[in-house]
Amino acid sequence: MDTFLIVVAVILGLVGIVGSVVPGLPGPPLSWVGLLIMFYKGGDPMSTKFLIFWLVITTLVTLVDYVVPAWFTKITGGSKYAARGAIAGLFIGMIVPPVGIIVGSLLGAFGAELLFAGKDTVSSVKSALGAFLGFMFGTGIKLIASGLMLYYIIAYI
Repeated sequence: MDTFLIVVAVILGLVGIVGSVVPGLPGPPLSWVGLLIMFYKGGDPMSTKFLIFWLVITTLVTLVDYVVPAWFTKITGGSKYAARGAIAGLFIGMIVPPVGIIVGSLLGAFGAELLFAGKDTVSSVKSALGAFLGFMFGTGIKLIASGLMLYYIIAYI
């Protein structure tokens, strides 16, 4: 049974890393469930404080990931259209990952600002870059958190 739990925990850790990049998969929460399984498995001492600490980190990273793209878009002068366009472009760009995700996000934000917000080209480019940087920042913090949790999952084997 221990081997099965270890395999499931590692798979959850790996899927958590993939989920940090792929929209729709909750990366850090899946990695945290992997930690929880390792806690349940027992063996090496993983404290409850450690598990709660990572639950707080997981919650914060997940919340920040939803807020940061809009915030980055706003500080670069973008509207809600840029943020929505970046998300739409991201999904369309998933046809040709990873380049499509990046280009789709940029073009989606740019096009939405230009067409729906009625902004000029320079403002639209600035907003698109803000939306993209917000997406990249959110993805980065999720990758770091999920990567560290996978490290601890493997360390507790």
